[in-house]
Amino acid sequence: MADTTPHDGREPPAAQKTRQLENTEKRDVLVKIERRFQKQWADDHVFDAAAPSIDSVPLDAVSPEELRAQQPKFFGTVAYPYMNGSLHVGHGFTISKVEFAAGYARMRGKRVLMPLGFHCTGMAIKACADKLVREMDMFGRNFERYVEALPIRTKTDADANAAAHIYALTPAAADVTVFKSNKSKAVAKAGKAKFQFQIMLSLGIPREEIHRFADPYHWVNVFPNAGMHDLVSFGMRADWRRSFVTTDANPYYDSFVRWQMNKLKDLGKIKFGKRYTVYSPLDKQPCLDHDRSDGEGIGVQQYTAIKMPVLEWANDAGSVTNALPATAKVYFVAATLRPETMYGQTCCFVGPNIIYGIFHVSNNDYFLISRRSARNMAFQNIFPEWGVCSQVAEVSGKQVIGTLVEAPLSFHKTGIRILPMETVTETKGTGIVTSVPSDSPDDYATVTDLTNKPDYYGIRKEWAELEVVPIIETPAYGNLIAPTLVQKHKVRSAKDPKLAELKDIAYKEGFYNGTMLVGEFKGKVVQEAKILVKNILINSGQAFEYAEPDGLVISRSRDECVAAHLDQWYLNYGTEENGGDGNWCSQVIGHLNSGDLNTFSTEAKNQFEKTLGWLGQWSCARSYGLGSELPWDHGFLVESLSDSTIYPAYYTVAHYLHQDLYGSKQGLGAISADQMTDEVWDFIFARANTVNSDINPRTLQSMRREFTYWYPVDLRVSGKDLIQNHLTFFIYIHVAMWPKEYWPRGIRPNGHLLLNGEKMAKSTGNFLTLREAVAKFGADAARITIADAGDSIEDANFEETVANKTILKLYELKKWLEEMILEPKLIDSLGQHVQLRDSHPGKSFDTTQRIGDFNFWDKLFQNELRYLVAETEKSYDSLLFKAAVRFGFYDLTALRDFYREATRASGCRMHHDLVRYYAKLQALLLAPIAPHWADYIWRDVLGMAATVNTASFPERGYVNAKQTATLNYIRSVISNIASAQAAQAKRLAKGKQTPFDPSKPYHVTIFCTTALSSWQRQCVDLLHSEITRTGDASTLEMKTVSQSVDKKHAKKAIPFVVEAKRRIAAGEPSAVVLSKEPPFDELTALHETDPILRQILPQLENVSVLPVGENGQCIDGSVPDALVPIAAGALPQFPTYYFANS
Repeated sequence: MADTTPHDGREPPAAQKTRQLENTEKRDVLVKIERRFQKQWADDHVFDAAAPSIDSVPLDAVSPEELRAQQPKFFGTVAYPYMNGSLHVGHGFTISKVEFAAGYARMRGKRVLMPLGFHCTGMAIKACADKLVREMDMFGRNFERYVEALPIRTKTDADANAAAHIYALTPAAADVTVFKSNKSKAVAKAGKAKFQFQIMLSLGIPREEIHRFADPYHWVNVFPNAGMHDLVSFGMRADWRRSFVTTDANPYYDSFVRWQMNKLKDLGKIKFGKRYTVYSPLDKQPCLDHDRSDGEGIGVQQYTAIKMPVLEWANDAGSVTNALPATAKVYFVAATLRPETMYGQTCCFVGPNIIYGIFHVSNNDYFLISRRSARNMAFQNIFPEWGVCSQVAEVSGKQVIGTLVEAPLSFHKTGIRILPMETVTETKGTGIVTSVPSDSPDDYATVTDLTNKPDYYGIRKEWAELEVVPIIETPAYGNLIAPTLVQKHKVRSAKDPKLAELKDIAYKEGFYNGTMLVGEFKGKVVQEAKILVKNILINSGQAFEYAEPDGLVISRSRDECVAAHLDQWYLNYGTEENGGDGNWCSQVIGHLNSGDLNTFSTEAKNQFEKTLGWLGQWSCARSYGLGSELPWDHGFLVESLSDSTIYPAYYTVAHYLHQDLYGSKQGLGAISADQMTDEVWDFIFARANTVNSDINPRTLQSMRREFTYWYPVDLRVSGKDLIQNHLTFFIYIHVAMWPKEYWPRGIRPNGHLLLNGEKMAKSTGNFLTLREAVAKFGADAARITIADAGDSIEDANFEETVANKTILKLYELKKWLEEMILEPKLIDSLGQHVQLRDSHPGKSFDTTQRIGDFNFWDKLFQNELRYLVAETEKSYDSLLFKAAVRFGFYDLTALRDFYREATRASGCRMHHDLVRYYAKLQALLLAPIAPHWADYIWRDVLGMAATVNTASFPERGYVNAKQTATLNYIRSVISNIASAQAAQAKRLAKGKQTPFDPSKPYHVTIFCTTALSSWQRQCVDLLHSEITRTGDASTLEMKTVSQSVDKKHAKKAIPFVVEAKRRIAAGEPSAVVLSKEPPFDELTALHETDPILRQILPQLENVSVLPVGENGQCIDGSVPDALVPIAAGALPQFPTYYFANS
């Protein structure tokens, strides 16, 4: 079980831009409750999950599907966090999505499994450890020779609130989850550190302890334990028995990964061969997403590199020719994505300010290209020696302008000129761009500029005036797509920002709808011709394949990565067009579209579809870092995104294998890691029905039951940035390994978490670790704030002001409930209330509660409680936790406040049964999100025996629509009158005239009507007819209204209809909006509201309620002529008001 020992009590660091708390007494009371219940839950093993035993239900008695139906379950997981540092509040946000859902599922009577492991595979930890080794060589064991090292100073009283939280890694048996503070905020947030040991200092590691982190496995020992401690303090209700670390640090998980890789290889999903991959020359291995400090998600872009031999050098290129042998043959090499358009080349562009290199290729051949592209080519077997690009000369783009080159396939057989293009960049392709103005809007606009201003660009006009030849016919834009688009969109120069969009349009139209007009493949569609033309160019020696990262990728060792062409083991992801296993990809797409996989948003589903469209083969092995060895090639490790796909299966049996994170103590099954053979894994994971093993057969059956019961995964949550790799791999590997019954059922990608409306960043000080958040606000206040932050795939926002207010809300509500439930004074008559009030003048009598029959306010309160239960339940069912907090906490407490004021104003006090019912509901509705507070109310205040975590979620109950409408009406009346008073007060403050002075005693007359007038009924009939005819009230034209209603009422009818249409459009049921019968007793509601109005508006002396007829006259008397227009404006449920000073 996770260590629940509290911290040493000192404040953790508060980041520079985050909120500082001044008074923490209320928070400390709540934190004390949280720690108490965390320990009690752990002692009671509340969250230890188990499948139905094979004793209660024999393994083959029913099918797994039938068992899951008979005994419903919920299995939720998050992408396990990478443990090279402390967890931050963003981790808490992602984890909360599953944790809240699991808490709710438990209260719905389901068996619930929510485990969490810790990811240590990959380069990051090893790279950091190796940096420390190098820095210790440079600066000494404790970096004492680095004279400018960040200072560590003892914390003074003045530093107390700014102190940084650090790891007290004291000798040998010290508890690595206990932390101490001795470093100032300035040290902790000193900005970007140059060396790794400085980063460790900023994390709070004492200087004398940093050397221990030169061993990468020390990281594995420290940070997962610390992370588990932080999550327990956060209130994460996990089955910690099933936790583990990855890599060979845990031999059981290591065995699981090796089994997984063997199975995928046997299934033909892992292949071996040459392919392009992002590669770190420094690390000498592929650099995949989790190995990068920058550039995650960037893949390899493949080009056709066109070789354009020099026919005649420009006059200014003399220095180049002097540096080359007389027999040298130099090629300008242009990288293109469209080899089929090479027939239309009219010139070739260089960046005039780019410094190019000339590199020796073989014999007398040399390439003129950018240095960046040469570095990429060095790892693609293009140059003579792997990893070496031999530069013999350099030249600026300006020097070679005017050079004549041969353009393969071009109609201009005598050659084309090298011309300047200011937008050419050396970070894309080779820095050489061949120009096809017939099909590229960029090229056409640039050539036009060059033709119009040759002197400005230092060229001869005729160089840019070569004929633009049609090469592709398109249905939308003819056979000169680029000139057509440029002219249509009135592009005036090559710098027009519209060109980026036009380039995309031209490419898609040409590729998907184009037909070749020229060349050997004339008449073929471009999609077919593209590869055929490419093959002709390569086979003739006029081109070769070239690749590069499609953006800047920096490895964790700070090396700029290249694209390398390597022999490697890879997972054959991708469509057939992308070189992948097309059938496998089709199965994944089929599951995504089957309706069996919930992605919780259209945007998430679209992102999965896009990823499946471009994702290709994925290297699954590396030679550097931490991890499990590739079982058939021990020189390689399984890379970090390939050992983390189906580990939810491991969770189902982990507690049978080991008791701790590292597998050092055997678990329930008394099984050694050596006993976990591939055959055993196949059996327990339902891939084989028999097994030859010395493990106890009943243990094997119990483990198989755990898997077949808990699987499939019901909910998987991760950041949206992992759709492009991990989450898609998660689907792929499940589809490969198991039948459809065990494929994932829910994947919910969430947005990133902002802090106080800004991106979290250590460098800016706007950063909050999970430990800091819990220490600053307490677990429940932090959890409620996380729930309130947002639920969509868009970025959410943790607002510290909300967290601080939540502390006060929870504390005050706790205090109030304690008084109301533990100290009630019960009365059964108004006389008792008056006697008690008069005998204790000035004392609050919230604790005085009625018993007996329910009155008007009791019934409204009870009904609205049921409504909020229903809305909260809907929110939890949809995993919309922001809405659940709104209905189940904010609205619930607001309703309590209203009931409290209403009963106080009417002199009847709250009903004891309803106060207790409210307390139960508040504990139950908030339990999935704020379980510590809820358990305190449930057990300590309400006196329940068992934890609220296993209590049943409240039933919805019958919601009376008339009572709901009555309460909404009363709230509307109160709001309207209060708003009118406030508006008049504002006008007076500005020196404007007002109908009445709200600062002086005044009265209000409320005109109401309980029946529609004849013209209003006509309008309702028109709207009904329109809905019947078109299904939409909004299509009713005002002209029809004015023609159908008596002319004297037309001016009133149009706004009446407009308002009705607005209410329907806003979601109000048309049956309610267009009802001709009153849904409730309006007069009674207004009379009951009278005392509330007079209580909340001090200057309001009297409220008169006058029911009026169609002509605006009072039913029981007369209305002054001046007030008839106001009275006549009253509608059912929409009274009118008249204010006057007394």
